[in-house]
Amino acid sequence: RAALAANICGVQNIVDAAFAAKVEKVLFTSSDKAVNPFNVMGTSKLMGERLVTAAELSREPGDPHFSVTRFGNVLGSRGSVIPVFKKQIEQGGPVTLTDPEMTRFIMTLDQSVDLVLESAVISKGGEVFITKMPAIKISDLAQVMINHLAPSYGTPPSDIELKTIGARTGEKLYEELMNEEECRRSYESREFFIITPAMNTECISKYTYTNMPITKADMPYNSSNVDLMSQDELAHYLLSNQIIEETDTLHKKPALRSVV
Repeated sequence: RAALAANICGVQNIVDAAFAAKVEKVLFTSSDKAVNPFNVMGTSKLMGERLVTAAELSREPGDPHFSVTRFGNVLGSRGSVIPVFKKQIEQGGPVTLTDPEMTRFIMTLDQSVDLVLESAVISKGGEVFITKMPAIKISDLAQVMINHLAPSYGTPPSDIELKTIGARTGEKLYEELMNEEECRRSYESREFFIITPAMNTECISKYTYTNMPITKADMPYNSSNVDLMSQDELAHYLLSNQIIEETDTLHKKPALRSVV
């Protein structure tokens, strides 16, 4: 009920207020849950996106432009698995995984802010912007965190169990940010994928961006069809973005006991 109120009724309220106030631009922050949704939460996010697109297509000259930005997983944010893994490691384990083969896109809080600001600046109206992001195995994230954090809590990394508990209802094995249908009307730059509206009646020349060449996208964007970070690359990413703290155990990789 809360998802419906926020992502459908709330979005329509924002759209109505934007028209009334004659603001210049509105940018709706969506998520991967809107792509091929399995549940009410995802469907409500998709409906929010559709309301924003419909507002753009119904605008008159002088009305606001409406666009969408679609996020991946923001590391360390509320709902992130990072705090969960940290607490489990601090308690001596086990570290729980829903599926060892599960993959996800990741981004930092700074990157998510940059995405919002840049998308708002360059948007023409009606687009869905997706930042190109690194992808990882969640099991690799757990192992890197164990190797780094367990010694600081006085526990040898080899004593921390990785326990598979099974995927939750509706949980996807991989993360989708652009599906096959969207790919047919999408373009990409060095940093973004840009999905144009399905009901677009304007020439595609509307979607040209100063100093940002774009080409036609050629495949869906999901975490099963991109190269995954290695554990070394992931460790460097987490350290350089201060998601975890530097320790002397970066390159110590003892075997972990896996309990399925």
